[in-house]
Amino acid sequence: MNSLTSILRRQRQLPALPRVYGAQRIPPSAMVRHYATVRKEHTTTSKTINFILGTGIVVGGLVGISYGFDSRASIHKYVLVPLMHWTMDPETAHKAGIKLLSMGISPWDTQHDDPTLEVKLWNKTFSNPVGIAAGFDKHAEAIDGLFDLGFGYVEVGSVTPEPQPGNPQPRMFRLPEDKCVINRYGFNSEGHKAVETRLRQRIKRFLYKHAQSFVDHLSTNRSLRDDRILAVNLGKNKASTPESVEDYVLGVERLGHYADVLVVNVSSPNTPGLRSLQRKDMLEDLLRQVISARDRLQSAYKPPLLVKIAPDLSEEELKDVSEAALSTKVDGIIISNTTISRPSTLINKENAKEVGGLSGPVVKPLALRALRQVYKHTGGKIPLVGCGGISTGEDALEYARAGASMVQLYSSMAYEGPGIARAVKDGIVKGLNGRKWMDIVGEDTKKAGN
Repeated sequence: MNSLTSILRRQRQLPALPRVYGAQRIPPSAMVRHYATVRKEHTTTSKTINFILGTGIVVGGLVGISYGFDSRASIHKYVLVPLMHWTMDPETAHKAGIKLLSMGISPWDTQHDDPTLEVKLWNKTFSNPVGIAAGFDKHAEAIDGLFDLGFGYVEVGSVTPEPQPGNPQPRMFRLPEDKCVINRYGFNSEGHKAVETRLRQRIKRFLYKHAQSFVDHLSTNRSLRDDRILAVNLGKNKASTPESVEDYVLGVERLGHYADVLVVNVSSPNTPGLRSLQRKDMLEDLLRQVISARDRLQSAYKPPLLVKIAPDLSEEELKDVSEAALSTKVDGIIISNTTISRPSTLINKENAKEVGGLSGPVVKPLALRALRQVYKHTGGKIPLVGCGGISTGEDALEYARAGASMVQLYSSMAYEGPGIARAVKDGIVKGLNGRKWMDIVGEDTKKAGN
């Protein structure tokens, strides 16, 4: 019995029972009952503790996952973004972001859009006016991930007819002190065929999951999302002659069936001769041919066609663009692309020496100037999309008052993280103070005219 009790004490670490109590010796059977009782109590306590710990771990894990997958979580802006900037060069970080979004390993905008954000354009409804600009998802890899971040408008591309590698690396540079980016990607594109295949596969996946509503969705929103819009930005190959418009016509014919909106990009600074297409006579010819190609599409829905211009145009050139847009009845103008100028306000003078298009907050004054001029010249008859240096709700509101029915951002996501769409939308709602977004479009210009 001595060996039994010693084994019990060693295995269960039970307290020793005194062999003698008062003047009586405790019998071995009583000792066994005592240890059995203590062992049972010990086991019950252990199970309770393990249950509490296990439940705590599971609940804590679920809360942690929920927090991490909420785009508003500060960990994205203050931990993950700095970590990516510290460990990766700009292009590698860009590719990593696209990969995560394409795999669904990314946060979600968990909030519903406020009704005051609603936009109605081109016989379509957007749940909010905040879009992601072309250049972020060049090859249409992360469409659904971007919609999940809360963007009301996702623009992919630019897409060129034939694949082309773009310019040699390095070709993207951060100016962190200015929260700006310089890129000279040079229309690196996988080409029409690869992007068309990807868009078609996306529709097939949707059909597999939502067979009953497929036809309804396809006939209304090619984004396959209620109140969200998908745009495809069309570019041209470097090998094409500068004055040629054939690349854009091919883009309409091949990709027009998959887009809610088509965008003609004539303003990238990284394709030689491309910006010459912004001259009035050349732009009118381009837009007429592209609109004609759009009208020939064999589908009931003809996607609106927008043209994207640079912020560096003179007032006379902006007037010419406006007149070309009015005469051809194009459906909208995106103002603006990146700038080739280097404003004196830039802090990072070293990286500012790099050749390429500059984007970020310093572009905002240039884009707003161009936006106001075009809105004035077109009399508010053509929808305008504002782009350049938008990182807050107040920035977006400033564009709206200057004449933009929609806004787009890009560089701010590289610095603020995936919660930027929700942050901008919340800022807009706060700034509207009960008014509606569409009610303030062009407000500044209208007041100036009175």
